[in-house]
Amino acid sequence: MPINRDPITVVAPPRTMTSLADLLPLPPGLVAVTGDEGVGKTTLLRRLGENSFALWLDLSLPGHDDQTPEQVWDSLKLRCPHWNTQLQQDLIEALHLHPHLGKKLFMLSTGSRRKIALVGLLASGATATCLDQPFAALDAASARVIREFLYDMADHPTRTWVVADYEADARLPWRRHVALRPPGD
Repeated sequence: MPINRDPITVVAPPRTMTSLADLLPLPPGLVAVTGDEGVGKTTLLRRLGENSFALWLDLSLPGHDDQTPEQVWDSLKLRCPHWNTQLQQDLIEALHLHPHLGKKLFMLSTGSRRKIALVGLLASGATATCLDQPFAALDAASARVIREFLYDMADHPTRTWVVADYEADARLPWRRHVALRPPGD
């Protein structure tokens, strides 16, 4: 299915999914997974992230409070053989993270912690990158950086970005849109 670059159009109508197998195989580009609270968006991304080709992180980075951003990224690099150092540097600049690089995560706001995790996810080079509510707790400028990155990557020939949120951002050219519904709905 060709990607529609019209920023207002969702390419594929939402479809209901009952298991991870319904999501696979993943098409390259952007995949929206939407639904209300408690329908399993995060669970789906976690399960997808258990596969060797995918990467999922809890964007609040629990368990990393005593680490600096560089230490978080260095530990991710060990798991990500296709890490893109140039993209990491570009995102640090675009997300205005330089003032936070020497700080431990417990010193950072929720939005800054999420930006640290997003840099890691986007620079990872993973075949499938799982983004769980990537715009939550971000300032407008940072949300725009992430949205522009996703828009630019929408026609990537081999990588997939699975974005879970309550709604699919209508400004992004989705390759697939999966709507999760509560059981029995």
